[in-house]
Amino acid sequence: MIIGKLSNIKVQMYRRDLITAEIQKLAQVLARIMGLKLESKVEDANQLFEETMRVNFSLPLEILENEDASKFEIWLNEIDLSSEKLDSLSEFLYYELGVSNERNTIIAPKLNLIYNTLAGKHKIVHLVNMHRQKIIQQYLN
Repeated sequence: MIIGKLSNIKVQMYRRDLITAEIQKLAQVLARIMGLKLESKVEDANQLFEETMRVNFSLPLEILENEDASKFEIWLNEIDLSSEKLDSLSEFLYYELGVSNERNTIIAPKLNLIYNTLAGKHKIVHLVNMHRQKIIQQYLN
């Protein structure tokens, strides 16, 4: 019984370490994307962003770029990302806002869905995300 509990604790610690390493890697990728944009290497930044969406989040670009947020909502429910990964996805998408009005119209509703999923399903509410939700409301109206 005790051995089983210890084994379970080790598995949980190992899982947490893997999640932490993945989140750190994603943060580095986001920093690289932002750096490329600052260097006016927009095409390279877009390519890295698109690759990250596909590889790290299994998010098809057709779904992300579609103006119909319901397809994104279906994807979001089916993919069932961890709260940590959802939070990382929200970071990537948040920094896509402000590029253009068209981009804002596409990204804002999806961000709102992510924040609602974090709060509703995962019971996670960050002050930063609450502030960001207020900001994206201007794009949703």
